Parts: sequence; structure tokens; C-alpha cells
Amino acid sequence: MTKNKEQNLESLGEFGLIEHLTSQIEIKNESTLKGVGDDAAVIDYQNKQAVVTTDLLLQGIHFDLVYTPIKHLGYKAVMVNLSDVYAMNATPKQITVSIGVSSRISLSFIEELYEGIKVACDKHNVDLIGGDTSTSLTGLTISITAIGEANKEDIVYRKGAKPNDLICVSGDLGAAYMGLQVLEREKRVHADNNSVQPDLSGYDYILERQLKPEARKDVIEYLKAAGVKPTSMIDISDGLSSEILHICKQSNTGCRIYENKIPIDHATSLMAEEINMNPTVAALNGGEDYELLFTISMEDYEKFSKETDLKIYTIGHITEESKGKYLVTNGDQEVELQAQGWNAIGKH
Repeated sequence: MTKNKEQNLESLGEFGLIEHLTSQIEIKNESTLKGVGDDAAVIDYQNKQAVVTTDLLLQGIHFDLVYTPIKHLGYKAVMVNLSDVYAMNATPKQITVSIGVSSRISLSFIEELYEGIKVACDKHNVDLIGGDTSTSLTGLTISITAIGEANKEDIVYRKGAKPNDLICVSGDLGAAYMGLQVLEREKRVHADNNSVQPDLSGYDYILERQLKPEARKDVIEYLKAAGVKPTSMIDISDGLSSEILHICKQSNTGCRIYENKIPIDHATSLMAEEINMNPTVAALNGGEDYELLFTISMEDYEKFSKETDLKIYTIGHITEESKGKYLVTNGDQEVELQAQGWNAIGKH
């Protein structure tokens, strides 16, 4: 994309902006019959089923431009949608992108946002096939819809967990929330002194987990190669506690999660210690890890290859609904799980 920091959006107009941002997009999937450039995109899945998901990101609610790199924001906006598609055991194929933006924002700002979007699409072989642009009076708004495909028999819902199924998670938890704490702390410290750069050294891992999350395509590919179909699955956007409760509610089951089995990275524990927080609380309630939480039968557990580099952790098991939903602490106490993660319509 041609950089022109002086050119504003008003001079381009809506259709000029769309053409400018999408002129270099190449179609990657046979199912994309028509992408950007008409009244609607055309896709053809033939004998497969489509899955569709949408996420809305609002400035001041879901992201803060004070510390969020624009390219990272575009990348993350795509990843959070692709994660939902993978959580259905499906393959993402297309996305649409709609943005609301102040007319005072420069073209280079939007170019950078779309650079992040394009990197994410290229990484997951996804086509950008349309969207919309509009002036916004309340800050930047990003709405992305992701469309994926799967064979009917491969789709995994939240409702399939059964007693004695094992509860698994695809990676460590709580790091994204700890990264957010670092960013918010530095924002407060430097609020009145913009001339001093914040010192973020030593926090690389947890910052990347917050600013540049990865949708777990690799886990879905590994499960398919191993011949394992989860009985239920969800991605961890709102915290482990909230997500396992969703599975239990949809499946009419209970669960036991074991504190000593929850994977927590050392960098997460160190930051939690800095702010006097139990790292388990961050893992249970922090959210934005975008790992996959899924259940499998005992028989399928035996199919897991011991040679894989992927780290999949077994953190508990499903029980009868009457036995409740509990965390078993390191002290062997049972604490009822509560949905205390992100609330999209709460006060922020």
C-alpha cells in the first residue's frame, strides 16, 4: 500500500477507500466465487456446512489506542473471530471487515490496520471478501464476520460433553490478562509525562499474548490427524471459569477442575506476584487467551501422540450435573466455580 500520511479519508470517499485497501487482495479459496467489488460476495460450500461468527470491537471498551499498535489491532481483530471458527472444529475460509472511523484519521492509520488484517488472513489462508466503512463519532469501531466450513459430522458444539470425559486446554492461561495489567499500569504511570517511554522489558511474553494472540489452527489440525473429535469445545475469550460453565450448561453436566493442573506460564506467575494476585484467579477469570477448551472421551485420550510438540493439558473431568461445578484447590478444597470473566454488556 502506498503511504501518504497527509491524505485524509474524506478526500478518498467510501468507495475509493475500499478500493485502495482491497486492490491487492488475492483470492485463495475455491469456495470464494466473488469477493470485494459487487453488492455481495458469493461463496459456494457445495456439500459442506458453513459456520458464521461475528465480533465487535469498540475503542475504549475492547481496546485502547494509547498502547495498542494499530497493526496488532488489525491482526487481533481477525484472530478472535478465527478462534471461534476453530472452536467449532471448522476451517475458516472468508471474512468481512466493517469499520467506523473518524474522518480526521489519516489514510496511513487505516492502511496499518489493514496490514495487520492481511497478515492474519495470509497466515490462515482466509479471503477478505467484503465489509463496510462509515464515519464514527465515538471512536474506532471494528466488526469482523468470519465464515468457515466443515463436514456435518465434524462440527463440534458446546453441548456434547458427557460424564467421565476429560477436560483439556491447548495452552497456558492468564498471560493475556497479566499483559493487560502491565499496559494499564504503564498508562497510569505515564499519564502526565508523555516524554518518558514506558519500560516494558521483561514482559515480552505476556504482552504478546495480550496484543497479538494466535488462533489455534495447529491444535485442530493435530486433533484431526490423531483421529480425535472432541465431544465439546469452546475458545477461551472470557476466562476458563466462564467457558467451562458454558460447556456444562449446554451439556447438562458438572465438572471438576484441578488447580494444580491449570497451565500457567512462569512470566504470568511473576506478574501476578508483582500485583499481589493469585495467578489461578487470572487463569480462571482473565480471558483473552484464545486457547481451545475441549472435552474428549477416555478412549480418545489414548490416541494422543507423545511425539507432538504441542502442549495439550488435561485439567479435569466432566461429572454428573448433580455433583456441581467445582475447582479443586491445591489444598484439596472444593470451591464452586463462578462466571467472573469478561461481561460484554457490563460496566467497564
